[in-house]
Amino acid sequence: MTMNIDMIQRVYSQLPGHIAAARALLNRPMTYAEKVLYSHLTDHAATALQRGKDYVNFGPDRVAMQDATAQMALLQFMSAGIPQVAVPSTVHCDHLILAEHGASEDLTSSLDTNREVFDFLASVSNKYGIGFWKPGAGIIHQVVLENYAFPGGMMIGTDSHTPNAGGLGMIAIGVGGADAVDVMAGMPWELKFPKLIGVKLTGKMSGWASPKDVILKLAGILTVKGGTGAIVEYFGDGCANISATGKGTICNMGAEIGATTSLFPYDSKSAAYLRSTERDDLAALADGVAEHLKADPEVEADPETYYDQVIHIDLDTLEPHVNGPFTPDRAHPISEFAQAVKDNDWPDELRVALIGSCTNSSYEDIDRVAAIARQAREKGLTTKSGFTITPGSEQVRATIERDGQLALLESIGGQVLANACGPCIGQWKRHDVEKGDRNSIITSFNRNFTGRNDGNPDTHAFVASPETVAALALAGSLSFDFTKDTLVNASGEEVRLDPPTGEELPAQGFVPDPDGFVAPADDGSGVEVRVNPDSNRLQILTPFAPPKEEEYRDLHLLLKARGKCTTDHISMAGPWLRFRGHLDNISNNMFIGAINDFNGVANKVKHQLTGEYDEVPKVARAYKAAGAGWVVIGDENYGEGSSREHAAMEPRHLGGKAIIVKSFARIHETNLKKQGMLPLTFADPTDYDKITEADRFTLHVAELAPGTQLKLTLTHPDGSTEAIMLNHTMNAQQIEWWKAGSALNLIARKNA
Repeated sequence: MTMNIDMIQRVYSQLPGHIAAARALLNRPMTYAEKVLYSHLTDHAATALQRGKDYVNFGPDRVAMQDATAQMALLQFMSAGIPQVAVPSTVHCDHLILAEHGASEDLTSSLDTNREVFDFLASVSNKYGIGFWKPGAGIIHQVVLENYAFPGGMMIGTDSHTPNAGGLGMIAIGVGGADAVDVMAGMPWELKFPKLIGVKLTGKMSGWASPKDVILKLAGILTVKGGTGAIVEYFGDGCANISATGKGTICNMGAEIGATTSLFPYDSKSAAYLRSTERDDLAALADGVAEHLKADPEVEADPETYYDQVIHIDLDTLEPHVNGPFTPDRAHPISEFAQAVKDNDWPDELRVALIGSCTNSSYEDIDRVAAIARQAREKGLTTKSGFTITPGSEQVRATIERDGQLALLESIGGQVLANACGPCIGQWKRHDVEKGDRNSIITSFNRNFTGRNDGNPDTHAFVASPETVAALALAGSLSFDFTKDTLVNASGEEVRLDPPTGEELPAQGFVPDPDGFVAPADDGSGVEVRVNPDSNRLQILTPFAPPKEEEYRDLHLLLKARGKCTTDHISMAGPWLRFRGHLDNISNNMFIGAINDFNGVANKVKHQLTGEYDEVPKVARAYKAAGAGWVVIGDENYGEGSSREHAAMEPRHLGGKAIIVKSFARIHETNLKKQGMLPLTFADPTDYDKITEADRFTLHVAELAPGTQLKLTLTHPDGSTEAIMLNHTMNAQQIEWWKAGSALNLIARKNA
């Protein structure tokens, strides 16, 4: 039986009418994304909405939060004075579990280490009507796909890979915790109406190619910012040849091209997955509105007329890809990868191969890798590199244990980790390298930013499909082309791997997880949530103060960041995850990974009050103590990566006033607005080059208004000044957030 089936019935009962009204408004056929978007407007549109221009209010159907980001989201929700969540919401404990020794030992250790946080999340969930998934139950996106995702729905989640649910035809968007508070409070959620990128899939994959290779290839085409402000909608006959979980993989990693979200149409593969996960009732409901759960036929026949951009990928000719290192859009077909390794002098020896994570941990993924393991055992091969397996959920883990895949993987050298994010989010206590050791790893994860997995900036991390990862693990070398090269087995014989095959769904059904979910109290008014004032893990939030005009005069430069500055650079994960519920403590990681443009070094900036160089957080705290505000200057696609709003809250907490860059990643720009920071872009990107280390900044905030530029007066050390014009995307409502000190302040004021 599907959870929240009444809510889904209500959505489906209204869907035909909403789509008919939207089609009449547009006076043309509609894409699938448009159908879902228009059917979730909180106010009926009077005119056709302009993609990439109009801010629109939506009413999402549900909210999902993972434990690292849920802490701050729920601390904010508690501050808003609201008795219970207005939409179905869940918390999933998956990010705080360290990977070191193996599943059982790691889970036990992490439960003890994080007990205070897990207890807090459990009690908050119980009080406010939020479903709670315990540590070990699985990774948020896999659990959501198994239990909550539904075709035609809309969900927001406090994790950038929330779009995984697009594999079941849901518009699922990663956001910051303040956005989640809006929706949980029953308020409209604001988003700039997205542009639409259509990806036409034709043919059918064969051989070593897998769904992961679709998004790896697309990342190479669009780059890490090519999808910014857009929804990627897949269509074409090739869609019907990809499993629901394979589609989830493709949508999941759409976050790596900056896309707002990605989605596939509902089809027989979707229905089969719903039935396999004991949601026959939902499959029947979706079948009843199936004509509305895909693009209109005219759109598929003439896509260039209806999408802002169209890309064609032929699945018949798709090669396995390997992307990286250090960025997920550096794409290499396997036929060219060995040469790239040689040309770039990347370490050829493969130290560790890791499969699983929220991106690739389905039954189908593991079954195909198990087919490779079965071959390896038959042909006398074992892995030559470290080899880890992360099941996506307890349901998947128990099923692949019953069906024998886990035993096969362990028999060739595999180590099974807990059902959690682990190495993917930097929760990996790795013992085989130290910082400075140039080495290579390959994963079936989604991100490979510098130092993300193990904290070592010299680890060259590559991203590929689980099949590719497993094959390279057997070789222990990056330059092994499994489509044509041979391996030498223990008997000295040359053997070749055959392309793997696997089942999409278990023939005997999934083994359910009866213990992972805890339903909230029917009446949580008597539940008490306590936070120890002396805790170093949790801290009750103090509202940010509303701005004063004089605070934006004569600002210091804290940092001019060079090149890629992701949320990992701004607020690292890994060991810092333990402070995600304590704003002051986690602020000690602010910008410690960003490269200072003036010296090419991370975490070393000039303290303008002393003339000495020091760590970024220390300098920021000194400025704040002296009553001096500061700004940060950044490059293109600033804030790329995770949805973590700590990367916006930390600068706000330590006295920052504005972030001025060439361009922003979508989620981070919104997070800055929500927390009362000014996200500004150079009207002329070359003005970035004018900024010197000792410049002072005055922002003429009295002129801040929708659709206008903001003037910056730049004062150089010699006393000369110049005016620089800055752009912003803040509308009237968002400017009110800033005037109130934060969006949360406005919510709390309304609920006072």
